[in-house]
Amino acid sequence: MSNDKTAAADDFSENSAAAKVQKDGAGRVAKGIKLVGVKVYHTLHRLLAVILFFALWEAASRLSLLNPIFFPPISKIVASLWQEAITYAPTVGLNGLQRGLLYNFSFSLKRAMTGYFLGLSFAIPFGVLIGWFRKFERFIDPLIQMFRNISVIALLPVFVMLLGIGELSRTTIIFWGVLWVNLMNTISGVKNVDAQLIKAANAMGMPKWQLFLKVVFPGALPSIFVGVRISATTSIMILTAAEMIGATEGLGWSVRQFQMYMMYPDMYANIIVMMLLGITINYSLAALERHVFRWREKVGAGD
Repeated sequence: MSNDKTAAADDFSENSAAAKVQKDGAGRVAKGIKLVGVKVYHTLHRLLAVILFFALWEAASRLSLLNPIFFPPISKIVASLWQEAITYAPTVGLNGLQRGLLYNFSFSLKRAMTGYFLGLSFAIPFGVLIGWFRKFERFIDPLIQMFRNISVIALLPVFVMLLGIGELSRTTIIFWGVLWVNLMNTISGVKNVDAQLIKAANAMGMPKWQLFLKVVFPGALPSIFVGVRISATTSIMILTAAEMIGATEGLGWSVRQFQMYMMYPDMYANIIVMMLLGITINYSLAALERHVFRWREKVGAGD
């Protein structure tokens, strides 16, 4: 009799434990589903204005409130985008145009990234040098202010005149546009490092080189990264103008060609690709910034 009671108690305990595990598992699943639902809701809420904009465009074009020739329906633009996307190699289409979207995309991305990274590799070290040596900054600042206030697009004919119609002039104009944003943010970051940190380091007798590596440069990094982010999308915008002069491939060249031959759905499709490229780069760098500088959020939470 005692053994039966013990066995019954064990069975009850096992069933209770199993029920608890099942309940906990169901709770975690429900919590996960709720979390996904919240994220989807916030994403849709953020994209609502964009969705409404494209819906209004579609309706206005279909109802001829907008000229459907110059503003084709979004559905036609998406169809053109898909048609181009499935063709990598450049194929001769209407009017002899190259309609390989990925082919042109690869050229544009290579040009943009080449000019971008060349700009970073020059601007950040030079900006650190200027920000660190105040006398040098006072000497060279008027020259910097003069050059950085010249429109990049206005200088495009100058670069073409000096470097010819080729890859060198297109890469150089992107380099020039990226240079000044990063240079100014780097100088500002180095100059505006917390003075209390520098005083504390000097009070401890820290050598200048160590002060720079352990206090000044880390303190300037957030400002430097802002320039890195802004100039990444700037490089895409400059690229568009650069490819419209003398190029024979690339997204900017495609936009210009499709506009000349009145192939407006294809033109808008390429514009959308450039927009998506800029957005992707921007949000990728924003995510990297949050990861690298997550200590700032912790400090803010503590305050």
